[in-house]
Amino acid sequence: MAGLYFEQLLPGHAIEHAIRRTVTETDNVLFTTMTMNPAQIHLDADYCAGTEFGQPLVNSIFTLGLMIGLSVGDTTLGTTVANLGMTDVTFPVPVFVGDTIRARTTVAGARPSKSRADAGIVTFEHQAFNQKDQLVARCLRAALMLRAPA
Repeated sequence: MAGLYFEQLLPGHAIEHAIRRTVTETDNVLFTTMTMNPAQIHLDADYCAGTEFGQPLVNSIFTLGLMIGLSVGDTTLGTTVANLGMTDVTFPVPVFVGDTIRARTTVAGARPSKSRADAGIVTFEHQAFNQKDQLVARCLRAALMLRAPA
């Protein structure tokens, strides 16, 4: 099992995820249209040429999903029961097609579940960076994590 159990997720533990991903135009167009987001800023290159960015922005919800997805193999694969919520989501720098994204996860907090003896609640701080080492996304994610088997 690749994921870590509750007992292994100690506050302050940080993981630099080895897997990176270059974002493609297909990623952006497919995700944006699948989620019914018709915003020109994601889909219309001619429109975007006249914006301060000069090109389409990658859909920020794709960026959020990619950031968390890059972390799964090292943190929660097979050991998470459920995501409980995400807060403090920020996108300080836009992501563009061709950017390569890497992620870092830090355990921000952990406590035993009050309702489930077999689980605990872990708060992860996820951060994503582009190839220029610019922070492009950040969030706090609470997850219900399994305890190690007895």
